[in-house]
Amino acid sequence: MPIYEYQCESCGHALEALQRLSDPLLVDCPACNKPALKKQISAAGFRLKGGGWYETDFKSGNKKNLAGDASGGASTSSPASAPAAASPAPKAKAAE
Repeated sequence: MPIYEYQCESCGHALEALQRLSDPLLVDCPACNKPALKKQISAAGFRLKGGGWYETDFKSGNKKNLAGDASGGASTSSPASAPAAASPAPKAKAAE
């Protein structure tokens, strides 16, 4: 559901309203009660509500970016604690 911004042309009061796309535009100012509200042009804001698609739904392994989760995404370890690059292990000879 989009969040629209309105401003009263009479008193200058500004407000945000959570409305459906099919809802009529607001016209009455809650501050001065005059029919002078005009919808402002702004970046679209919206709220995800209920079940559905979230950022983690289509990611796997360490690619999930969970809020407050330090283990997902970027590595936070320092170079001193990172494991050293190992040389390839010698291949064992197959038994003949």
